[in-house]
Amino acid sequence: MNQAASPTLTAWIDGIGLIAPGLPDWTVASAVLRGEQALVPAPTVLPVPTSLPSAERRRASRVIKLTLGVGLEAVAHAQADVSTLATVFSASGADGHNCHALCEQLATDDRQISPTRFHNSVHNAAAGYWGIATRAMAPCQVLCAFDASFGAGLIDTLGQVVLDRQPTLLIAYDSEYPEPLRAKRDTPDCGGVALLLSPERGPHSLARIEVSPTTDAAQTLSEPALETLRQQIPALRALPLLRALAKGESGTVVLDYLAPMQLQVEVSL
Repeated sequence: MNQAASPTLTAWIDGIGLIAPGLPDWTVASAVLRGEQALVPAPTVLPVPTSLPSAERRRASRVIKLTLGVGLEAVAHAQADVSTLATVFSASGADGHNCHALCEQLATDDRQISPTRFHNSVHNAAAGYWGIATRAMAPCQVLCAFDASFGAGLIDTLGQVVLDRQPTLLIAYDSEYPEPLRAKRDTPDCGGVALLLSPERGPHSLARIEVSPTTDAAQTLSEPALETLRQQIPALRALPLLRALAKGESGTVVLDYLAPMQLQVEVSL
């Protein structure tokens, strides 16, 4: 592809959040991505959603805990006012465990669905709980593009940053399904990434990114355990970019999107 003719979207990364199997937060994940410590296989550890009122906290699913955890971690680094941030939520599916429970209930003679289960089943449930926890009234987008959901969320977030000239928080996340759905969608555990993007460099900016389309092959990871996470949890298609950020390296990474179109990301520190 002629890169000179390709449109580019540019922003500054002001904060990062990450929760995944064996990676409880960005601090641990960045050390693993730099090669300073090995990835120790372990189930995803989800934080208690203390920012929610007690009633909503009791109802919070794994997806809610995940999105609040990664989003608030990214915001904390930038010391941003979370209540004013526009947000983009992007996921390949909704709440896998809740979907499983609904299917089980509908397969019985008593097909009455719990109202809590129902309102947690929709794809924008995480965004709703985010608004309750943060009291955010800023615009919010909720997207799904199957395995390309991280890329779709990144493009949408960059579009808002470039056009509206406002900081925007991307939260990309995925949830596992119990059997028998897991046989058709083998996501091993839940995992998520959050990036706080801003139009201008600020005191907490980590790097500048320029994103454009390409037909080059997406970058893989040489470490088998990390590459498995990248392949199995769609939100973690972001890992090659996160590795460059963790290492403090300028350069180019290519991320999976809707093949044959991929996303080229130029990282400048």
